[in-house]
Amino acid sequence: MSASQRIICTLALNLSLPSSSTITTFNKSSYFLLLRSSSYKTLARSLSFTDSSSISPSIMPRNKRSGGYRERSWKEKPMVNNSSPEGASATVAETITHRFRELDVIERIRQSHVPESSLQYGSIILANPVPAQGQKAIMKPKPYGTVSGATGAEVDNATVNKTAVATQGTASETESAQKGSVSLSKIFKGNLLENFTVDNSTYSLAQIRATFYPKFENEKTDQEIRTRMIEMVSKGLVTLEVSLKHSGSLFMYAGQEGGAYAKNSFGNIYTAVGVFVLGRMLREAWGTEAAKKEAELNNFLDMNRMCISMELVTAVLGDHGQRPREDYVVVTAVTELGHGKPKFYSTPEVITFCRKWRLPTNHVWLFSTRKSVTSFFAAYDALYEEGTATPVCRALDEVADISITGSKDHIKVQGEILEGLVARIVSRESSKHMEEVLRDYPPPPAEGVGLDLGRSLREICANMSNEKQKIKALLQGAGSSFCPDDADWFGNESEDAHSKNADKSVLSKFLQSHPADYSTTKLQEMIRLIKDSSKRFPVAFKFYHNFHKVNSVSSDKLFYKMVIHVLSDSAFQRYQKEMRQKPGLWPLYRGFFVDINLFKTNKERVAEKGKSNNNIVGIFNGSGDASVVDGLADDDANLMIKLKFLTYKLRTFLIRNGLPILFKNGPDDYRDYCRRQMEKWQTSAGKQEELRNMLDEWAVYIKGKCGKEQPSSATYLTEAEPFLEQYAKRRPQNQILIGAAGNLVRAEDFLAIVGGRNEESDIEKEMEVAPISPISSFKETVHKDKGWIVFFPGIPGCAKSALCKELLNAPGGLDDDRPVHSLMGDLIKGRYWQKVGDELRSKPYSIMLADKNAPNEEVWKQIEDMCRNMRAMAVPVVPDSEGTDSNPFSLDALAVFMFRVLQRVNHPGNLDKASPNAGYVLLMFYHLYEGKNRKEFENELVERFGSLVKMPLLKEDRSPLPDAVNLVLEEGMNLYKLHTVRHRRLDSTKGAYAKEWAKWEKQLRDALLSNAEYLNSIQVPFEIAVKQVMEQLRSVVKGAYMAPGVEKRKSGTIVFAAVNLPVTEIQSLLDDLGRKNPKVQAFLRDKNLNKNLKKAHVTLAHKKSHGVAAVAGYSMFLNQKVAVEVTALLFTDKVAAFETQLGSIDGEQIVVRNEWPHITIWTGEGVAAKEANMLPQLLSEGKATLIEVNPPIIISGIVQLY
Repeated sequence: MSASQRIICTLALNLSLPSSSTITTFNKSSYFLLLRSSSYKTLARSLSFTDSSSISPSIMPRNKRSGGYRERSWKEKPMVNNSSPEGASATVAETITHRFRELDVIERIRQSHVPESSLQYGSIILANPVPAQGQKAIMKPKPYGTVSGATGAEVDNATVNKTAVATQGTASETESAQKGSVSLSKIFKGNLLENFTVDNSTYSLAQIRATFYPKFENEKTDQEIRTRMIEMVSKGLVTLEVSLKHSGSLFMYAGQEGGAYAKNSFGNIYTAVGVFVLGRMLREAWGTEAAKKEAELNNFLDMNRMCISMELVTAVLGDHGQRPREDYVVVTAVTELGHGKPKFYSTPEVITFCRKWRLPTNHVWLFSTRKSVTSFFAAYDALYEEGTATPVCRALDEVADISITGSKDHIKVQGEILEGLVARIVSRESSKHMEEVLRDYPPPPAEGVGLDLGRSLREICANMSNEKQKIKALLQGAGSSFCPDDADWFGNESEDAHSKNADKSVLSKFLQSHPADYSTTKLQEMIRLIKDSSKRFPVAFKFYHNFHKVNSVSSDKLFYKMVIHVLSDSAFQRYQKEMRQKPGLWPLYRGFFVDINLFKTNKERVAEKGKSNNNIVGIFNGSGDASVVDGLADDDANLMIKLKFLTYKLRTFLIRNGLPILFKNGPDDYRDYCRRQMEKWQTSAGKQEELRNMLDEWAVYIKGKCGKEQPSSATYLTEAEPFLEQYAKRRPQNQILIGAAGNLVRAEDFLAIVGGRNEESDIEKEMEVAPISPISSFKETVHKDKGWIVFFPGIPGCAKSALCKELLNAPGGLDDDRPVHSLMGDLIKGRYWQKVGDELRSKPYSIMLADKNAPNEEVWKQIEDMCRNMRAMAVPVVPDSEGTDSNPFSLDALAVFMFRVLQRVNHPGNLDKASPNAGYVLLMFYHLYEGKNRKEFENELVERFGSLVKMPLLKEDRSPLPDAVNLVLEEGMNLYKLHTVRHRRLDSTKGAYAKEWAKWEKQLRDALLSNAEYLNSIQVPFEIAVKQVMEQLRSVVKGAYMAPGVEKRKSGTIVFAAVNLPVTEIQSLLDDLGRKNPKVQAFLRDKNLNKNLKKAHVTLAHKKSHGVAAVAGYSMFLNQKVAVEVTALLFTDKVAAFETQLGSIDGEQIVVRNEWPHITIWTGEGVAAKEANMLPQLLSEGKATLIEVNPPIIISGIVQLY
């Protein structure tokens, strides 16, 4: 239990503790035990305790299951009327004001040496360190803008908790009342904010109002993540949790006071729809009791400052993969916001919470053994290209250790098209907790089924064209318990339409003000970091008036809502790195909404109260992030992977997202777009061919029907669904490709088709099935009738011109009959890339070396346009470098580039040792790449152009950059920032910093020249670099290319599991039997098996005969050796096979699902390999011959999936 929870629990004991006068004689250990006895620590704040035996101790986290106490269960607190205009923060403030004596108890508990309990993120238990002794929880605010009065106020000795600030109690309220409320018109005109000056008496209070999980961007590839997940589960460290990914949008609800939120907005049609759907589902669940339960739920959320996150799935907010059959929500997270860092419930706790309130839950599976977790990933691989909801759920039910069916069946409410699965690491105790929850909290009944619930969502939206009318109708239809105050949607309707928006100066005043509590301190720390590094963190801060606090607004007390909108997913990954370097930094959340209160107060009273509260700041509000989670590092504890299905991506990525390309650029560009997407997904070659044929027909169909007018992406299924349905009718393979369309495909029919194809055969060429391999279809796109552009996203000094000379003079060129030409940018006047296009147009079947730096997306777009217009292809050549968090090139690389430039003489572009501003020019080029790390840089190039060539630059075993070089580069970076802020792109020889630049250029030369030996020694020899680039370019031009870092994912073609055997040993055994046995010799005489026997294996299980789960079950033995004992040869005039018995792996016997384990070695013309299964029966009928292998021969084989 966190400290904040302990405080609330203390207050919830109805003052049953001894008075303060007798507190010294109170048994601390007994008291602490009472506080630690919650069945679920994260529910402690909202629940009090009564004796019961309804929940066993085993459901508790393992670090809390010590003996010596009676079992406890949960009981709701009495519902309290939370009508205070100040909301939850005022309630807590008043409580602590009137019960200040409890703080002595809190302090005594904090000083005890009993370990802190822990906080959970998801289902992982996080350590909960308290601030170190002497650490100051309130930091000195960094100045932003102009501050009236004394600036940079010292507040270290005036640390204030928000509750302490509020303890001015009735005095401040009376003072506020005397000032009177300010008219709304004055608020909206901005007078209050404009006149609100920041001085020493200005404080801010920030509380998170709604949020969803942080988005953890894994730096590892998907295959690396899968391998690590399997490893950790196999060692018993964690459990793997998998849930369905419903295809909708994020919706968050925090009660009447808290409000309703979408991913990055509130007060719009999205949140109105969410409120309506949530209310309707509660009426379906509770029936006639719905109104009462809705009010109780809202009161519970408001009183306990909680937020429910949901996936909102509806047909009225735009098409995804399939229009849902019903409009619904599924709860994905429950969060206690408290007065500090959000605490997310574990999945067992989420299910408990949802079943108590009859909220809809998702389908969840748990995998806690090596066999189950490997089987899960193999099942996904087998179903990736064809999977829909029914076969996927059925397969996972079979391989999972625990399956928890969702209260909303995806197949019934969404349909068969399944977006994907979400797999994440959770606590190893999750399985035990889940079993307890399932036992003690059965699924609740649905008492509202069949009742008249009024107009449906679709009826409301269909009958109204005006969005404002729709919102009002939806809010009215949701019921009076849900958001009775529609101010979040309409603001002050007497004002203009933009009255909700607040001026951006709220941000600067918030950062200038003193933090009133630990939570505000941490939020200010986060926002300063993001604001100071805006290029690295593309995040927008948006501010709105908080209409829930209108009656509390005065000239010295302002209330706002802040939306923290992350504009690019790259911000999450970079922020995670910052968190690793600064463990106390709070996470950057998805769906991030904060309530802000700016106010003035008497600093003497604040200081007086601050002294009393220094000890609880950080205990009440904060829980520092832990670098170790339940024994795991952050990177492991936060491992998560999204696994989408091709049938969904076909609709959303290829059809919907491809519409603008098809209608703006034409069919050829659309075909290229689809090809790049399929290559990126590592789609099997056969499936790519099927999809290309279908998408070509789609392009002709939709262009013919719509002409030049592009259909709306929001309703694309109106056009796509009829096309897909008709296409699926033509043949069974089309039905498999599409998955489901219209009402054509029944799940039973689909399952039969999926299992009925791709049977194995080792001897019939037309049925030959290869082991899974990541064969790229890049080769299919390389044509001899196309030209090539080789270009260089680099920096001056990267040796591109020298490389181009070597490529031009290389014997045999690029092993290609196309001529190679070069165009040096320094010798071209005017528009260089237009000249490249002209040259390529005049020599369309040549390879053009574009000898000019191509540093940004604008240039890349020009190259893409040239390739489209002239049917050419392009390949980027980049200097290899580790990069930084926000730049694809490291400082080591930049130092080498600068060193090379300063060695030049008589450079055609006048960038050499004689250039007075050479260093500045290279800094300018370096900053053109700012905003992308190395991975993002390379991924974008591969996605745009389909290939990437790396030119070796620095030796891996080099020593660190010398301090002198590092220092001068950092000084240059700082000077560059100052210069560009003031002068933008003005030359460094001009402007206010000209003297500083001249001095720095000299320092740069001195530092580089004095370290010349080091800079020469760390470079890869040029001839080696040229050789490696040459090899890569030849591979690209030939088509035999795999993008660097592209993971080799097994997917789509898994049909059966088998033990692969060396053909040479099988042939040797046959030859030996032929020499010893005349019957065998006669049988083999005309078979020519030395030529026709290509592969040999023992089938373990087949998808058609035994199901996906059976095949996936062998994945735990993948690539491991097993002994195969050959005991006999059986044959007829149509088929022949060896009888076998399999051994064990790591002591576990390999069980073959086939009734007769065998190796098929020959079939007659027109005979299927599966006919070998009939040999034992034919033998019993006297229609087959048996030759024993005595003694049996043992051959070692490898378990594979085919």
